[in-house]
Amino acid sequence: MIIIVMGVSGSGKSTIGKALAEKLKFPFFDADDFHPQSNKDKMASGIPLTDEDRYPWLELIVDALSKENNGVLACSALKDTYREILNKASDDVRWVYLNGDYETIKQRMEQRSGHFMKADMLKSQFDALQAPSEAINVDITLSIGEIVATVIKNINKAND
Repeated sequence: MIIIVMGVSGSGKSTIGKALAEKLKFPFFDADDFHPQSNKDKMASGIPLTDEDRYPWLELIVDALSKENNGVLACSALKDTYREILNKASDDVRWVYLNGDYETIKQRMEQRSGHFMKADMLKSQFDALQAPSEAINVDITLSIGEIVATVIKNINKAND
């Protein structure tokens, strides 16, 4: 099973993904680690990525995940077309959507340091977001433990 924790930048994908992977004893992958330097430089300069920038990046992720039996991936996966590509990683991909409003996420982003994504690019993320219809939808204002428990409960329910 591959679990993909998705949402806009600042929604908590890496934090939740790591906690979920630890709880399930699955390997954790961060999609940001697969970006070529040119993508990171572009985002750090405040320039949103295009689909042409993203497609090779997504294929690298699919290639890595397809070699795993289980795993948790933190990835923005903002558009349906991106999720369609990532679904090729496994016959059993589960989606977790970290859902939060613009102001809450903007505030979080302004408080963090050392990340290449700048808070002023958040608007472009919300503009690009196509909320998934088939995902475990989780409110980001819950605690990390509550989010992880909600995800596991929903995965177990789907497996029954």
